[in-house]
Amino acid sequence: MKSITIKGSQRESVGKVSTKALRNAGKVPCVLYGGDKPLHFSADELAFRHLVYTPNAHTAVIELEDGQKFDAVLQDIQFHPVTDKILHIDFYQLFKDKPVTMNIPIRLEGNSPGVRNGGRLLFRKRKLAIKALPDLLPDFITIDISKLRIGGTIPVETILSDDYTILHPDSTAVVQVKASRTSVDDEEEEEEEIEGAEGTEGTEAAAEGADAPAAEATE
Repeated sequence: MKSITIKGSQRESVGKVSTKALRNAGKVPCVLYGGDKPLHFSADELAFRHLVYTPNAHTAVIELEDGQKFDAVLQDIQFHPVTDKILHIDFYQLFKDKPVTMNIPIRLEGNSPGVRNGGRLLFRKRKLAIKALPDLLPDFITIDISKLRIGGTIPVETILSDDYTILHPDSTAVVQVKASRTSVDDEEEEEEEIEGAEGTEGTEAAAEGADAPAAEATE
């Protein structure tokens, strides 16, 4: 999984006054949990744009001015209800030998024949909660929908991996195609094509049969 570097400064004071001053200066107050004790630090709001505003999941490398470095994952984020500015971020420290839980985005691949025939694609789970060692965390989970027909569903049990554990029941639907009023069932369409072909052959045979007596009468 790709890591985003966050350069910050450790906070000496964590009161409301200092927090407000940080935000007025364009910085975001943060807390790193998971270590021996919580670590309070701050960083420029612009430093989080690739971590927060991209669809792929990323881990973070937090670099402090005193040289300390921490691998971490974003745990919680608070936005201003009006301006959407980042107010606060909580991180959780990563250790190579300890599994971590993250919400990983789903990426669809291919063209569904069910959708081509007028069905509605329903994206039931755009992210899945998984548990894995930090080095095995994927940026996203790819699902191939090139064989997904009308009425078909791709459940969690079809995308299991040895690298991580998906924290949803195996029967959970991730993506499916539902019939719509204008949709044509894939099998029905195939049968119609076959019937049409047989009808054409029957017409040709009838035409040949009609010509035969005419030839005999001529003789």
